[in-house]
Amino acid sequence: MSSTRDIDSLIDMMARLPGLGPRSARRAVLHLIAKREMKLMPLADMMQTVAATARECARCGNIGTLEICDICTAPKRANGMLCVVESVSDLWAMERSSSYKGRYHVLGGTLSALDQIGPEQLRIPAMIRRIEEEGIEEVILALAATIDGQTTAHYIADQIEGRVRLTSLAQGVPIGGELDYLDDGTISAALSARKDI
Repeated sequence: MSSTRDIDSLIDMMARLPGLGPRSARRAVLHLIAKREMKLMPLADMMQTVAATARECARCGNIGTLEICDICTAPKRANGMLCVVESVSDLWAMERSSSYKGRYHVLGGTLSALDQIGPEQLRIPAMIRRIEEEGIEEVILALAATIDGQTTAHYIADQIEGRVRLTSLAQGVPIGGELDYLDDGTISAALSARKDI
């Protein structure tokens, strides 16, 4: 039995996280162990807390600790605008830009015939219900400029055509670009220069 089996397992688990490879994970784990009291123990406690309390917002799909997230319950955000994003990381990227003050709807992915992901596997029906129930006047499609993202945008446009103003992000978002990887200024420019679809 190896004396480092548990440590090796932790490194292996960390290496599976986005943005970390085996070498980065090894450095992070060794750093955490060296600072056990200050960093490793608080991190382990916080991970346990988040594992027990994190949940998906029942309305928009954001991640938080309450059934309905702070964005959905903020009265100032009930301004008739709904920004549709693919993932929670895209929602958080939009929030970092501080350019958008409406509400969000997280689809949970994009349509993909290849992966057999249709509208029912995403939160598209829930989005359509929200448009009707919440008096939404404008839907902003903030989806990736990929084939699947654009297919999803066209499907949504067909479903809600004539009900609301439909816009999409404009300049600044490169073809093939994903929101989570864009800087705050690019997101702000794209949001302010959105266009009708």
